[in-house]
Amino acid sequence: MNSKKNGLILMALLLAVVPLCAQTISGIQTDGSRQNNIVTAVPFLSIVPQARAGAMGNAGVAVDADANASALNVSALAFLSVGSSGASVSYSPWLKSLVPDMSLAYLSGYLRLDDRNTIAASFRYFSLGSVQFTDNYFQNLGTYNPNELAFDVSYTRSFGPDFAMGSTLRFIYSNLYSGQFATGSQVQAGKAIAADVSALYKKETELFGQSAIWSAGINLSNIGTKVSYNTGGAAYFLPANFKLGTAATLIPGNGNRFIIAIDLNKLMAPTQPVYDGNGKISKGADPNRSVPAGIFGSFGDAPGGIGEEFKEIGVSTGIEYGYQEKFALRAGYNYQNPDKGNSRYLTLGAGFKYNVFKIDFAYLVGSTQKSPMANTLRFSLQASFGAEDKMKKN
Repeated sequence: MNSKKNGLILMALLLAVVPLCAQTISGIQTDGSRQNNIVTAVPFLSIVPQARAGAMGNAGVAVDADANASALNVSALAFLSVGSSGASVSYSPWLKSLVPDMSLAYLSGYLRLDDRNTIAASFRYFSLGSVQFTDNYFQNLGTYNPNELAFDVSYTRSFGPDFAMGSTLRFIYSNLYSGQFATGSQVQAGKAIAADVSALYKKETELFGQSAIWSAGINLSNIGTKVSYNTGGAAYFLPANFKLGTAATLIPGNGNRFIIAIDLNKLMAPTQPVYDGNGKISKGADPNRSVPAGIFGSFGDAPGGIGEEFKEIGVSTGIEYGYQEKFALRAGYNYQNPDKGNSRYLTLGAGFKYNVFKIDFAYLVGSTQKSPMANTLRFSLQASFGAEDKMKKN
């Protein structure tokens, strides 16, 4: 699919008053999943931008921190050494099998102030590529580059050697329309404010007779205001997400290190109900409700009951082998139920460190069904200054 054809599809969706905030391209959302009955704005916030977690099937909410920790669990920064700091840049072409010029860029950094406090900031920029807009009669209205961005500031607090909590404040800007008109009214860029709340627990222990670290993490992300693209028009939920995970780090000695991680994810946004022929809800709950009601209600509003609620839980699993902090090999698998996004794929990756610099690669292999993200390559380059993680052992 070339960019012009993609533009025609996007504009047709706009003029048909199908919410472009869902950003579907030939049935694929921009977070890589297929359409399902949970509709949110700015799905790019659901993309894991860092290559390390990307190579581990997007698992990482309980994995030890680096300069990219803000993307998964900012609380992990509290376990880095006092006085350490770091910065990272990540980039990935996105859905390149559908659109040749779509991409995601991510910049992050942190500073460990003292034994209790850490600050961090990050910026992500998502480009939907070059899009040719047309009117109802397919007359050319010009070429535009729709884009979205999010800017974060974070604070993490340590509550002892084993536990930390963090919070993030996020500004979101979604510029998809460029002043175009839909159904007679001018649309505008969507804006929102959101927050994340996270926690991480780490404990030194033994597994299989070897030194190990067990950790558990949680991150409630993108809890914030709705997004509207038209004054007085419909407003859409952010992709608020509940992420819960655990990881075991085995340290057998001689510089070897193994990590096994698993995350569970669930969108905290209303599931669309089933309507009868008269447009009335026959199953499920009304999705037009407040943000708090939408978040809390998301755990019990599926038309199919508890069985459908469990289908909405995605699973990310990953493993990592590292040697003397010099290189690492990774693999993972990401799973979504076929009725709830159907995003299923295998990932592979590697990381290399030289002096203060580290580069990570992630490669999305795809799955048995044709994946729109197959052959996706992500990479991250970071620089870290200060001592190594205080929880690590030789």
